[in-house]
Amino acid sequence: MTRPRMLWQTTVGKKAVMAVTGLVLAGYLISHVLANLLVFGGPDRINRYAALLHGTGGALWGARLILLVAVILHIVAAVQLTLRSRAARPQPYAGGRVPQASTLAGRTIRWGGALILIFLVYHILHFTTGTAHPDFIELDPYHNVSTGFRNPWVAGFYLLAMIAVGLHLYHGLWSSGRSLGVAQPSPRPFQRGLARAVAAAVWLGFTAIVVMGFLERIG
Repeated sequence: MTRPRMLWQTTVGKKAVMAVTGLVLAGYLISHVLANLLVFGGPDRINRYAALLHGTGGALWGARLILLVAVILHIVAAVQLTLRSRAARPQPYAGGRVPQASTLAGRTIRWGGALILIFLVYHILHFTTGTAHPDFIELDPYHNVSTGFRNPWVAGFYLLAMIAVGLHLYHGLWSSGRSLGVAQPSPRPFQRGLARAVAAAVWLGFTAIVVMGFLERIG
């Protein structure tokens, strides 16, 4: 058995994989929201960016492949850790488990992850392939964004998903340091405040785009 496989079999190894892949996905989220905010600069700016991005050809598909691998490893590690945790304690806590030092983000991490996975599939169909977008125009993200949230059900689903993304990102960013052994336990950890700020900024950026699209103030 190779060393990476031996590490993967351990709980510590799975947590490390979750932390590393989570950081990869967090980096993508930050760059993605910054790019999407170009929509507030008008159609020329974001449409030029989209054309430039698609013009990279293999580089774009290479990045997508890395993200796909990161998502798969993240999900597999999360599911296996959950099953391992349940197997270690098959009987639930008497009267239910009472959260003490845990946060809302930590307590909702599992259902939030499931919601994000569902959202991710829909988001690809909505804005990448255009399958779920009734007025999709290839390489015209300004038009697609400005028309994509006029349906209140679509806008509402995005807003709910962005809450899950924000909470998931917050918990993942501050806990990844401990999983990788680079952050020591502290009553006031610096990385928690940093994670909160980054997660709030990402949530606010995506939410602003959805709200403005729904109100049709973009186009």
